[in-house]
Amino acid sequence: MQDENLSLFDRQATVPFEDKILTVKDLTRMAKEILEQRFPSVIVEGEISNFKRHMPSGHLYFTLKDDEAQVRVVMWRSDAVRLKFSISDGMKVLVRGRVSLYESRGDFQLYAVNITPAGQGALQLAFEQLKRKLEEEGLFSDEHKKHIPLFPKRIGVVTSLEGAAVRDIASIIERRFPAVEVVIYPVKVQGEGAAEEIACAIDDFNSRPNVDVLIVGRGGGSLEDLWAFNEEIVARSIFNSEIPVISAVGHQVDFTIADFVADVRAATPSAAAELVVPDRTEVLDGLRTLVGKMSTSVGRTTDQLALQLDKLKHHYALRQPISLVEQRLQFVDDLFRRIQTSAEHYIESQDQKMKSIYSHLNALSPSGILRRGYAFVESAGKVVTSARKVEVGQRASIHLHDGILDTQITGKHEQKQ
Repeated sequence: MQDENLSLFDRQATVPFEDKILTVKDLTRMAKEILEQRFPSVIVEGEISNFKRHMPSGHLYFTLKDDEAQVRVVMWRSDAVRLKFSISDGMKVLVRGRVSLYESRGDFQLYAVNITPAGQGALQLAFEQLKRKLEEEGLFSDEHKKHIPLFPKRIGVVTSLEGAAVRDIASIIERRFPAVEVVIYPVKVQGEGAAEEIACAIDDFNSRPNVDVLIVGRGGGSLEDLWAFNEEIVARSIFNSEIPVISAVGHQVDFTIADFVADVRAATPSAAAELVVPDRTEVLDGLRTLVGKMSTSVGRTTDQLALQLDKLKHHYALRQPISLVEQRLQFVDDLFRRIQTSAEHYIESQDQKMKSIYSHLNALSPSGILRRGYAFVESAGKVVTSARKVEVGQRASIHLHDGILDTQITGKHEQKQ
């Protein structure tokens, strides 16, 4: 019975290996037991290569190497889901796990339980990775930022009921502007499930009517305490919110991812309460000052109008309106006479011009030329323009200004050129 509790390695240890024939299974089983007993927990530093995430199982497979050697690494999904950062080739890491043997292939493997970045915290690396990813997608861009209303009527607050943050926010808003309604949505702000609750609260507020602005935050703490506000699910809920969001995580030096995505970042919950509503005392003082300025302006305007009215009362048009009308009528008559005279002068000048043109044209006309003693000869139905074009004995007509003479050519004398 005692022998049955021994491992395969213990049972084989009493027999020299060279005198015992082993099966391959026996050999790999013995090697596996030796490795697991000798290296139950180790931390190995190296560089990741050939990284693969098996789908749909979610198990991680990669090679961990240095300048002189390499080893296969497996990380089961149950351990991988706890990683806060994304693994990629070329990353230098510390892998904590156990050494064993994959019997089916006889592969020497390291089974990882936890992985941390070498020389950098896992949370800080996760923060930088997510920040770079969301920034490249444009979630931090100013063009997506919404304006915080100057006088909100209803303010939604997403935070824990257990911390001082909710009391600070409520008391400051009550002191500064008590007319505002504050709606508290209690959530976990750290630990498992906190990010999901925060994101759900933001989405729920967006499904409600009449919420003008949201304050999302908590008091201060370590990077681990504030980690819910560095989760991608919270960042995307803030970005997708139709309601303006003020990030109010209580740390003045460092930023969370929520700070980058939110429309406005406040250093603390108290600062967010100061920012989200105006101070009623300042508002009332401002209104009093404005009323005073308006009263002064109205008085000054009234005085100016009264002065203008007094001037109008003494204006000549109001004192002698009939005389003013008569003067205007006389002005119209004078204007009519000037127009009439100008028109007559124009017509007369145009008539003189027409007569001159007519006389000039009449002097140049054929009948006018004939009256001055000139004549023209016509023969055979054509005007005779040259002595060469008629013959002796040919009949011709001589046209004068007061008649026509019929004649016969009895001779001709041509002029030499």
